[in-house]
Amino acid sequence: MEKEDMKVLNKGEEEEMELQGYRLCRWRLALVGVGVLCTGGFLLLLLYWMPEWCVKSTCTRTTARDAEVVLMRSTDEFRRWFLARVRVMLAPGSNPFHSLETQTTSPSSPSSPTCPFSSPASPPLANGHTPHPSDGSPAQELIRKYADYQPTQIRYFTFHSTKYYWNDEVQNFEVLNGLEDLQVSCSTLHSEHSAGLNRNQQEYRKLFFGVNEIAVKVPSVFKLLIKEVLNPFYIFQLFSVILWSADEYYYYAAAIVIMSVISIATSLYTIKKQYIMLHDMVAAHSIVRVSICRANNEIEEILSTDLVPGDVMVIPSNGTIMPCDAVLVSGTCIVNESMLTGESVPVTKTNLPNPLPGERDENNDSAYNTEEHKRHTLFCGTHVIQTRFYTGELVKAVVVRTGFCTAKGQLVRSILYPKPTDFKLYRDAYLFLLCLVAVAGIGFVYSIVLSIMNKVPAKTIIIESLDIITITVPPALPAAMTAGIVYAQRRLKRIGIFCISPQRINICGQINLVCFDKTGTLTEDGLDLWGVQRVENGSFHLSEENAYKENLVKSQFVACMATCHSLTKIEGQLSGDPLDLKMFEATGWILEEATEEETSLHNRIMPTVVRPPKQLLPPEPVASPEQDMELYELASAYEIGIVRQFPFSSALQRMSVVARRLGEKRMDAYTKGAPEVVASLCKKETVPENFAEVLEGYTKQGFRVIALGHRRLESKLTWHKVQNINRDHIEANMEFLGLIIMQNKLKAETPGVLQDLHRAHIRTVMVTGDNMLTAISVARDCGMIPPQDTVIIADALPPHNGQAAKITWRYADKPSKTPRLEEVNISLEDVCPIDEHKTQEMYHFAMNGKSFAVIEEHFPDMLQKLVLHGTVFARMAPDQKTQLIEALQGVDYFVGMCGDGANDCGALKRAHGGISLSELEASVASPFTSRTPNISCVPSLIREGRAALITSFCVFKFMALYSIIQYISVTLLYSILSNLGDFQFLFIDIAIILLIVFTMSLNPAWKELVSRRPPSGLISGPLLFSVLTQILICLGFQTITFLWVRQQSWYTAWTPFTDVCNQSSHINMSDLNDTEIDDHNIQNFENTSLFYVSCFQYLIVAIVFSKGKPFRQPSYKNWPFVVSTLILYFFLLFIMFHPVEDIDEFLEIVCVPYEWRIKLFIIILVNAAVSVVVETFILDIILWKLVFSRDKQSSFGITPAAPTPQGAIDLGAFKCLTRLCCPRKLAPKARYMHLAQELSVDPDWPPKPTTTTEAKPRPENGSTYQFMINS
Repeated sequence: MEKEDMKVLNKGEEEEMELQGYRLCRWRLALVGVGVLCTGGFLLLLLYWMPEWCVKSTCTRTTARDAEVVLMRSTDEFRRWFLARVRVMLAPGSNPFHSLETQTTSPSSPSSPTCPFSSPASPPLANGHTPHPSDGSPAQELIRKYADYQPTQIRYFTFHSTKYYWNDEVQNFEVLNGLEDLQVSCSTLHSEHSAGLNRNQQEYRKLFFGVNEIAVKVPSVFKLLIKEVLNPFYIFQLFSVILWSADEYYYYAAAIVIMSVISIATSLYTIKKQYIMLHDMVAAHSIVRVSICRANNEIEEILSTDLVPGDVMVIPSNGTIMPCDAVLVSGTCIVNESMLTGESVPVTKTNLPNPLPGERDENNDSAYNTEEHKRHTLFCGTHVIQTRFYTGELVKAVVVRTGFCTAKGQLVRSILYPKPTDFKLYRDAYLFLLCLVAVAGIGFVYSIVLSIMNKVPAKTIIIESLDIITITVPPALPAAMTAGIVYAQRRLKRIGIFCISPQRINICGQINLVCFDKTGTLTEDGLDLWGVQRVENGSFHLSEENAYKENLVKSQFVACMATCHSLTKIEGQLSGDPLDLKMFEATGWILEEATEEETSLHNRIMPTVVRPPKQLLPPEPVASPEQDMELYELASAYEIGIVRQFPFSSALQRMSVVARRLGEKRMDAYTKGAPEVVASLCKKETVPENFAEVLEGYTKQGFRVIALGHRRLESKLTWHKVQNINRDHIEANMEFLGLIIMQNKLKAETPGVLQDLHRAHIRTVMVTGDNMLTAISVARDCGMIPPQDTVIIADALPPHNGQAAKITWRYADKPSKTPRLEEVNISLEDVCPIDEHKTQEMYHFAMNGKSFAVIEEHFPDMLQKLVLHGTVFARMAPDQKTQLIEALQGVDYFVGMCGDGANDCGALKRAHGGISLSELEASVASPFTSRTPNISCVPSLIREGRAALITSFCVFKFMALYSIIQYISVTLLYSILSNLGDFQFLFIDIAIILLIVFTMSLNPAWKELVSRRPPSGLISGPLLFSVLTQILICLGFQTITFLWVRQQSWYTAWTPFTDVCNQSSHINMSDLNDTEIDDHNIQNFENTSLFYVSCFQYLIVAIVFSKGKPFRQPSYKNWPFVVSTLILYFFLLFIMFHPVEDIDEFLEIVCVPYEWRIKLFIIILVNAAVSVVVETFILDIILWKLVFSRDKQSSFGITPAAPTPQGAIDLGAFKCLTRLCCPRKLAPKARYMHLAQELSVDPDWPPKPTTTTEAKPRPENGSTYQFMINS
């Protein structure tokens, strides 16, 4: 592989891929064609399953630039292969953002640096392609219009609903996202892009960006059927059916066909239903009529599908559903973004700031970015409820991204093309099948050798040897494996948990760490006002319960509470951020908005007015010194108008407004936000000296604290100046007004659920966008951090002025020293003996989003150690939540995530099991959605996951044993040139196996979460031991039966005239069809004996493998299973001891003497006893405990802090047993356990208080940081 020709697509992104170019090779294609004919089409199937083989066998390597086919491989852990055809389109220009009028007409234009997406123009059949326009006629029309211009060849391919264009400048394929590709600054967006496009420009851009539509094509049933049927397993079943038909096993073949048809039909129905659901969700608002501004100031109505980046869209005043991502350049919008954020709180979007020429610098006039400027961006799929425009101006937005490049498009793509779930169970299942195939291979060779030695005809040799393979790999396996999951899904639905990704149920059984969002998940959604604490003359007043008082009505504190918010009236109802609502309601004031008519009439803006209720105003207004006397009368009507809003920014952690009191000339600026931030913007003398202590006092109690600030603005600041001023000029030199204290109550269920998880040794972590100290306090309140445990806060600073990045460690204060009965110790003492004297002080790390970002970039080794004990992650952005999940998965945790909205969407999707507590549209992306809006669904999901996982193990073990038992029977019978009969196969496979498999999966989950976890894969000690011992037991007893029957005194080679049961009448009846029977030599004593013993063996292993406690309810509570096994036992015993002629004839079994039946019964009883003893006593009590006791600590290296006396005895006994059985030190498998072992003996860990860790240049081998002690 020529590395220099390997290109990397989407570098550093989630969809990063390696790309190689290929061109079709005629002689290779011809060779493959011959191969397909010779193999009867099987080679074609193989190439369909293996894209890399397909490309490498039909193409030759070439540069990516000249490729006709590209072969891509994902760089993630799955390393999947994809292929795509490269197409060529002709366009009048090469860069979508260039004006066609400015394109040069010289032939050299395509290779000029201004045309990156071009290829040199070449003859129409260059590279074996026929160049074609992407959308038919528009390109040709454009080329005709601009006939003087050199048409440019543009090479592209489509992959996962995204077009990748060849870019000559970077010599790679790139995605055209939209206007952001231009790196355009905010001022340029206003000056150059707010006029709109003319029709030609729009058509030209549409060639590149395509139709603005998130098209979820619902595949036809035929397409889905072909895709489903070409699954390797169904192809194997088809092969089996043909083989059995050739061997005249018609009934069994028909049964398998019926089962396969049912399985395919249900699968098709489910897939089709999901596609239709997604299509309906997306298509509901995808095509609407929109008004756009043309370059000549005309307003034109077009379909939303014709929108391209750069179009200027007019947002209607009565609102709309956004068909694209667009940035507001004039006016204000109130938007419901529940589709994206999961929060149905309306958000106010303001126009993009347009700094004046003199004020433009890097900070004020940064390049437009949807994430950074999301407060000015209207996202696709969100609902614009209403708009506000002033002085006759329209509310306009510039289209930034269209189609699948929009925020909604990306969400839909992530649902359409999910990452495969990597789970050990499925990988092990394939390994296990390979082992079975290997066993089948041995039988295959054995049967061929035996048949040749016995001079059997060639046709029989082929059929019988291939038959061995179909016996060993059970065709009913997929149906059997999905049964448990389907039942679990049904049980989850009953308790209000809906699942769109059933395969994840099994993975949930492995979860050993759960991340929780705080607000709305652990705590109630809303906040309640607990009180206020005002500041006057630089010192705090005593805290007050509310601000609804006569003496405060005209204070700046209340004015700030009444004006500094983003509330709006929608259909007469106040709506907006819940925090703003509570704050405004606490003042008791009234909010009035001007009507559209008033707004458009006035040049002076006075859109929103707030005023106190009349009963709060004093009877006679008192004139203030600043007030002009002529306005004295006006002052009696005490009103404040909100002149301009600077919306809340999570980056700045504050919002501000400029307001003016009726009758006043000067304006006031009010700010509210995070206390530390507001205090830093205020004059030092106005901030009380004990500010930090008071604040910490509240945050430690779990209150959410908001600070208020105020400033009188200079009289020179007119209304017009205020509209264009930068917020930094307003938010400075303020006066500190005081604190508002809000309370976020824990949900009633939270502490109990977290206690259950801790008891089950499942680690809990909080990931929130809230303040750090508030989050730590909530973590202590709900029991996530026990009271006596230490919290270490990691404050990381990025490199600055030549100084390296560093982390400062500080210890948060413990609230009290009260002992707690139940606590959890992070310790690995029982796994690996460490220094007994080293005290295990309990500690938890806490950090905010900024620190997390610095640590991830500059201290990658440290991050793994921190996530091992990190419990609180505060102020985390949505993408950081996803990164944290990935970091936890990176140290081998199975991570669950529980959140209440789509701001957790990425994390919910990335986690092994994500549960959304929101029933909004956003929950489509979450594998699980709970109808109960609290975290009680988490233990239920884990319990059901464990039950489903154990069921999968039981079923897999049972199916493996079934195929091996049948394989043993057939192999033994082959040695005497006999086989099982068609109806014997049918009885075993349908009456016994299917009935047992579908009923043994019905055990419900155990009532509570236990501390041990099921193993994650089939290739684990206890499971392999269990399967192998049962195989040996079955092999032993079948061999004994086979050999012993031949030693009996009455034994003779069976013929239709043999009468060992003294039933002379039977001979004459069977005489008639003896020729038919003798064909396959089915009826003989060996066959009958093995049939009886093997039938009972299936039932014995079914009962032995059907485990109950501690993950499932015991089998005796599963009545369908109990009834099925009892009926089968009764039937088999009945036909064994009381032969019925018709049944014997149907099953092709022969009559054996009564004493042999008694001996067979004894063999069966001994077999059952041995199986039960080995599985229950040896495996469950000795081996199972050994492995699980190791695993018990694995969940995060935890053991109960103070074991009970009985627990101590068990532990002591276990330690002795460990030393006896495994004298070598057991190395833990999971990476987090390795880390815990290392850290337990590291003297520098955890970091000491007030120390600093500094990033060092990375040496060849060793650490990237060093500890330093602050002086």
